Amino acid sequence: MPSPVVVFIGAPASGKSKIAKRVAALLDVPRIDTDKVVVAEHGPIADIFDNSGEATFRAYERAAVQDALQQRAIVSLGGGAVLDPDTQKDLTTVPVVLLTVSDEAVASRISDPKRPLLRDGIEAWKKLVAARMPIYTELAWNTFDTSAGDLDAIAEDIVSWISSGTPRQGVSS
Repeated sequence: MPSPVVVFIGAPASGKSKIAKRVAALLDVPRIDTDKVVVAEHGPIADIFDNSGEATFRAYERAAVQDALQQRAIVSLGGGAVLDPDTQKDLTTVPVVLLTVSDEAVASRISDPKRPLLRDGIEAWKKLVAARMPIYTELAWNTFDTSAGDLDAIAEDIVSWISSGTPRQGVSS
């Protein structure tokens, strides 16, 4: 069964979608963004949260993750996808990259109203990241910071790591 080339995880606004797009282009493989899959099938994430609740969104998200993890592609997961224990289990057998970002760098990225869990701003983001970081670091084979620097250069660094056989680097929290 095919499996992902690499899966990107990390906090909301850490650059998962943007980096995945660049890495997929460099490797000439398809890209799957599970948040975009959910939106295409069920409508805007904020609307799902508002009208049906987070549990419904997480069920849609889990289905999108299950499908994506069966594809030979670059996969980017929504920030909270790793909260599902079955997703955590699924990610133990595929290369996982954690993208991190500093509080200062993310402040300008989280003003998007499409991010329902971040409507309360940077303090909500910090709390969310603190709660999820142990899961992120447990799952990650390697980590790359997107706080500063050129995203193309970061993508090239990730491609170099993938080309080296995706050795598990360990991640410090």
